[in-house]
Amino acid sequence: MDKGNLESEPTQSDSGVSHPGSTSHVRVSQSEYSDQLAVQAGAKILVVDDDVALARFLQRELKKMDFDVQVEHDGEAAINDLEEVCRDLLILDLNLPGMDGIAVIKQTRIRQPRLPILVLTARNRTEDMVLALERGADDCLIKPFSLLEFMARVRSLLRRNMEPALPHKSVGNLRINRKEHWVMRGERRIDLTLREFALLEYLMNNAGKALSRATLMRDVWNLPFDSTTNIVDVYMKYLRDKIDREGEAKLIRTVRRIGYVLSDE
Repeated sequence: MDKGNLESEPTQSDSGVSHPGSTSHVRVSQSEYSDQLAVQAGAKILVVDDDVALARFLQRELKKMDFDVQVEHDGEAAINDLEEVCRDLLILDLNLPGMDGIAVIKQTRIRQPRLPILVLTARNRTEDMVLALERGADDCLIKPFSLLEFMARVRSLLRRNMEPALPHKSVGNLRINRKEHWVMRGERRIDLTLREFALLEYLMNNAGKALSRATLMRDVWNLPFDSTTNIVDVYMKYLRDKIDREGEAKLIRTVRRIGYVLSDE
């Protein structure tokens, strides 16, 4: 289980106030974080964690922001809830009894490809976080985490989901449609995985700008740069193989000592 010892009384610490039932996971800043939130009142959030105390704590804090929050404690119950209710955000632990978090992500992505998913986990290996993101999670937060950061991630994912999708973007004859989730190069349809699509969308939003591997790890995978992994290079090769076919102008190029750029110039 992704949980640790729970304390019976709140304690003061350098980072803020620790609350009973959440001390091993959440550091609550004494700053007034609520003033920093642009609350999407009424947003429907599902919290799935087998740590009952932590789940209830998060539910209580989210409800203070006027969110509509449901809590479940296992994967099967989460899937049943998502089939019955149209949620705006899924907050998901990985280590769940029965169906684990990765399986929940995979099933959810089949039915709801655009539902934002925030993973909470005590697993701090890069490989575990990458696996969750590759299966379709939008963001990962490692336990213990600050409540301020947690609320900022929630706000960001809700804002992204509630913003109207922009019309299709294009670079040269490459077009991408965020709302309908399709990619075309000329008359050729290109099938991409969720992470490939996210990477291409980021490249197109920054067309003509050289992007470092560290920037891509941070903004596409939501992970700190790790020099021991070549995940960015691997996915760039996947994209190039699908987008830049033989005889076509090369749109994705390597920028020496920097990273990559998408450009038709």
